[in-house]
Amino acid sequence: MPTKPTMPAVHADRYGPPEVLHIRQMPVPEPKANEVRVRILASAVTASDIFIRSAQVTPRLQIPFRLMMGITKPRQQILGFVFSGIVDATGADTSRFTPGDQVYGCTGFRLGAYAEYRCMPETDSRVHGCLARKPANLSHEEATAAAYGGLLALQYVEKGQIHSGDSVLIYGASGTSGTIAVQYAKALGAHVTAVCSTANIDLVRALGADHVLDYTTSDTPPPGARYNFVLDSVGGLKGSKLKEACKLALEENGQWVSIDDGDLQLSSQRLDQITTLVESGTLKPVVGAAYPLERIVEAHRHVQTGHKRGGVAITI
Repeated sequence: MPTKPTMPAVHADRYGPPEVLHIRQMPVPEPKANEVRVRILASAVTASDIFIRSAQVTPRLQIPFRLMMGITKPRQQILGFVFSGIVDATGADTSRFTPGDQVYGCTGFRLGAYAEYRCMPETDSRVHGCLARKPANLSHEEATAAAYGGLLALQYVEKGQIHSGDSVLIYGASGTSGTIAVQYAKALGAHVTAVCSTANIDLVRALGADHVLDYTTSDTPPPGARYNFVLDSVGGLKGSKLKEACKLALEENGQWVSIDDGDLQLSSQRLDQITTLVESGTLKPVVGAAYPLERIVEAHRHVQTGHKRGGVAITI
């Protein structure tokens, strides 16, 4: 009997620190009739991956998290949420993609992006994720930042219903979603104030921020500053005196939105929108570091510090 082909995959059989991650040889999956198989060339270490691996989420999310992801250990033991690669096989009932297509997307609650191959359905769902054509002008590593950061940024910036001339503040402007949120808000005509650390001031200015606040040296916005919309792109687990002061600087009908406010919408239509914005030059994802799959533990340690710059890619 011929030996079934295997692939390297990052496996976690318990929640815990980065050291719970181990590379194992796993069977290469075969696509079902409604699936395509993607040869993954890049993944990423995102905030979602850190939460899933560690099970360290905000208290109000702890019970739903465990019910969804696994009570005592990850239900899906090959981790990884975002990917970019090439379609190499298709099921009999698929029509959107053909072998050789370059694609990117998110895996949903089934995870599995830390592997050489992943089968994906062509239709979107929270469980199975979303898949779309990769921007032609991005590397696969850059595409992972565009997928994850773009989906977050567009979903939550659009909640602000921004009009040209609005004053917008992006808290956490140097992260995967923050870097894209700054660019997207500028494209909508907003006057953008970006909040980041000293080390990333030049980066967010280069992305188009009109004003930058350094949360390590400033506790309050400038006197008289008022914002129509504030996006907290780091979430409720990270706070500062400046963040609290920004809440008090909202206009009377201003809106504060956090990426903790609801589930990430996994939409191939929105990925197509991101592709269009990237290929037109409106958006440019930022990748601050890239690691080979063999250094996945080191990559998780880096992201867990909370001081990464843009996205952190994993080359497979």
